[in-house]
Amino acid sequence: MPAALLALAISAFGIGTTEFVIMGLLPEVAGEFGVTIPTAGLLISGYALGVVVGAPILTALAARVPRKTVLIALMGLFIAGNLLSALAPTYGLLMTGRIVAALSHGAFFGVGSVVAASLVAPAKQASAIAMMFAGLTIANVLGVPAGTALGQAFGWRSTFWVVSALGIVGALGVIALVPHQEPEADAGLRRELAAFRDPQVWLALLMTVLGFAGVFASFTYITPMMTDVAGFSPGAVTWLLVLFGGGLFVGNLLGGRAADRRLMPSLYVILALLAVVLGVFVFTAHAQLPAAITIAVFGAAGFATVPPLQARVMSKAKGAPALASAANIAAFNLGNAIGAWLSGLAIEGGLGYTAGNWIGAALAASGLVVAIISGLLDRRRSVTVGTPDAVLAR
Repeated sequence: MPAALLALAISAFGIGTTEFVIMGLLPEVAGEFGVTIPTAGLLISGYALGVVVGAPILTALAARVPRKTVLIALMGLFIAGNLLSALAPTYGLLMTGRIVAALSHGAFFGVGSVVAASLVAPAKQASAIAMMFAGLTIANVLGVPAGTALGQAFGWRSTFWVVSALGIVGALGVIALVPHQEPEADAGLRRELAAFRDPQVWLALLMTVLGFAGVFASFTYITPMMTDVAGFSPGAVTWLLVLFGGGLFVGNLLGGRAADRRLMPSLYVILALLAVVLGVFVFTAHAQLPAAITIAVFGAAGFATVPPLQARVMSKAKGAPALASAANIAAFNLGNAIGAWLSGLAIEGGLGYTAGNWIGAALAASGLVVAIISGLLDRRRSVTVGTPDAVLAR
């Protein structure tokens, strides 16, 4: 494994921790600021929307800047946002800090995906992307549970101080290990935007939005669902998040390997599995052991989608991999925001904390339909231009 992938994974660990840890701290944040848990849950949506805005804009503005310089600057922005969150005296300033940190998120993973793919042979690019995203999954295995336990024991602000320190470590790793890469000679906004003329790029982005809206429709309110519905104690949430994070880690690596072999068939299977698991979760959430097992499988199915979805959009936008990759990260987070919002509406409407599971199942199934349409368009295009069958497998 190239050392630069380790640096990217370390940074991804910090970013993943700050993105997801707030889910385990919603009761503490809501209690301090005197807001409802669904209102506190908007901190998740606010972060996601910050990614949606920051990913394409910052990536486009940095198209002519060396990629290592871009990554370092983005980590600086991430650190600043988390420091503001740690110091925030009001809910509004906490939301501001979350958004500032989020602005760096999409662009970092977008540019980082291109850097990761450039470090290995073409046949291993999805696995290299998965290796970078492994930092994000390990954040859910270690960072999120540890951050949740820390926040519950010493106050939620302590978690953001530690995340700020993780950002500093990640920035130092990028400085030390990521090689210098000059942008392409013809890099620029016009070239980047030209790739979006292909409808398949938009279909790939829509797959991502729907798939991850399905994930976050359920995951956003996983803490109250496990305590109020399944009957776990608040202290057990940390270990449930470890189970979920373990599933993320395994699913991410398996998804990368599957995508390297046959990209589109792997997407069909993974999105179908995600829809089924979320449908089952509606029923298993009412008992502790089935709920714990489902959480682990849910994590694996949810994050198995990440490498193939990222590889798909990059393959369909070869002329603009950085912007397309960042746009896909924005799509992930737009899905996060939509899923969290829809679940919040259902919960406030009196449908209960399990409502997010059936909403998520419907969204994941919709993503599968889009994937099938995209695959059929590939086949129609191949018949028209005579593309070899080997390409169709992708």
